Amino acid sequence: MATIATVPVPGNPSPPAESATDLFATDAYLRSFDADVVEVDREQGRVALARTAFYPGGGGQPHDLGLLSWANLSAPVTRVRREDARIWHWLDVAELPDRGVEVYGELDWERRHSLMRTHTALHILCGVIWTEFGVAVTGGNMEPGNGRLDFPLESMSTELGQRVERRINEEIAQAREVVVEFLGRETADLDPALIRTSANLIPQEIDPLRVIDIIGLDKQADGGTHVLNTADVGAVVVTGTESKGKGNKRIRLQLPDAA
Repeated sequence: MATIATVPVPGNPSPPAESATDLFATDAYLRSFDADVVEVDREQGRVALARTAFYPGGGGQPHDLGLLSWANLSAPVTRVRREDARIWHWLDVAELPDRGVEVYGELDWERRHSLMRTHTALHILCGVIWTEFGVAVTGGNMEPGNGRLDFPLESMSTELGQRVERRINEEIAQAREVVVEFLGRETADLDPALIRTSANLIPQEIDPLRVIDIIGLDKQADGGTHVLNTADVGAVVVTGTESKGKGNKRIRLQLPDAA
């Protein structure tokens, strides 16, 4: 099975300890896993696991969906969220597994992979806008196959949308490698490629930072999941360009075969 490349950085030779529990952080292609239940919240119908491949949401990327199975039972995972040091999984079932029970988790892989492609497409868009205009992304959101980013541009037009669409697809055709790096905070805060995405606003206790690097195009502090190569994104269409006010312009994109 393909595994997203993880690059140790001198002075910070390994991923943080959380990577042993947050399996999605180093292997976005992991579709299933085993784990013990470490905490049960029967009032809210949720469990926390010793480790998980379910992405808990964040940075505009929605949480994963899927299934947990144990003994002769199984339950859909309807929501995933990080609260402090725990990642909680809400289950659609009358009786939750007890603490200490081993469960088997399976992601809704079609949905996850669509989100991975969409998220990488948005990073390509961000890289194109940075290259062309030198401005950082100020906001964004995504669903499987659809996404949008906001930029502090002074003007927006259909022609610009067409130009950006062409550039995005050119970068996809370049088949650029997508890698994960873990950078020490001191190094990360000095990197203009990270500062432009507001790395300086990330709490200082987050050290090292997880960074997604589309080699030769875009490099950002990011906690989400991505494909291995820009070619894996597939064709992208810019479906809309909007003005949300002075100095705030929105670009919407779609992956037609993944929406």
